[in-house]
Amino acid sequence: MNAIFADIHAAADYIGPGALEVPLYQTEIFDICRRSSPFGQRIKQVPATGHPSRFFEETAIPNPGAAGFVNPRSIAPQVVSPTRVELSVPLKAIVAQINYNLFDIELGNQQQQFAYLQAKDLVDTVNGVMVTHDVALWNGNDTSLSAPTTTQYMGAIPQIAAGGNSVTIGTTASIVDGIKSAVAQMVANNGYYVRPTAIYANPVLLDLIDREMKTEFNVVLNTDNITGGIRVKMLSTQAGDLPLIPDWSLSYTGTPGSGSAVLPAYIVTEELIEYHWLGDPAPRIFQLGLPNSMTYQYVAVKFGAVVVKGASFAHCQVLVDR
Repeated sequence: MNAIFADIHAAADYIGPGALEVPLYQTEIFDICRRSSPFGQRIKQVPATGHPSRFFEETAIPNPGAAGFVNPRSIAPQVVSPTRVELSVPLKAIVAQINYNLFDIELGNQQQQFAYLQAKDLVDTVNGVMVTHDVALWNGNDTSLSAPTTTQYMGAIPQIAAGGNSVTIGTTASIVDGIKSAVAQMVANNGYYVRPTAIYANPVLLDLIDREMKTEFNVVLNTDNITGGIRVKMLSTQAGDLPLIPDWSLSYTGTPGSGSAVLPAYIVTEELIEYHWLGDPAPRIFQLGLPNSMTYQYVAVKFGAVVVKGASFAHCQVLVDR
């Protein structure tokens, strides 16, 4: 009896005359963990054609050039043909597993506390897959689409960087002017119809842009709604008003204001960035049953890959030194 009383005393908050206080908890778990980014919701989702997922890109239309003009009384046409290339993207896999011990599940059911916890943990496992997916959409460390070197995606950042369309804004130069100039150069391309649709950057860089507009130009940026009810600032450019979309997965180096920090921004044409999925665009859950350890096993699986079309002209990397 004394041993039992000691166990109760160890778990109780207070024991006294007419009072026996035991710990109770709120039935909801505080949770504001980051789960998604707007980039993955705004790019195109298309079914993969296979492994790898293949497509064609036209790099130039038939153009007879100077030889296209001829004497109308002596017509000698030049034979022309469009230029097309075959491209592909290899599919990658993201998986996560969560196990539920039979004893713990039955204990939780009997206590009738946190009744929703099993479902929450399963949803959080899927969200974990999506967070990994969202980060890798930008930062996946594979170095080649044609000859994969890692199990990750080749992210949009390395694909855009490999395209070679990059601009650097010096420590004393205007960020806004530099970005607007980069957009103008993209729109002025005489070989491709380029109309960028958004500018992605870390919130720290977007804050510097907002401050510059207020300080230098005495302008407060307009706002607009994007996916998921998120409201962002807009920047007027030669491609129209482009949303300045904050993305936490776009990291920067150094300390802004030190002169050695580099903060990247990406001017993108979202309709030309595709996620090629296999099976389903969203993660799928598979239950593996009860093994000898008497645990329920659930595996979340997502197959696919991201490809940036027109990386050398439809998108631009802007590196801001501050």
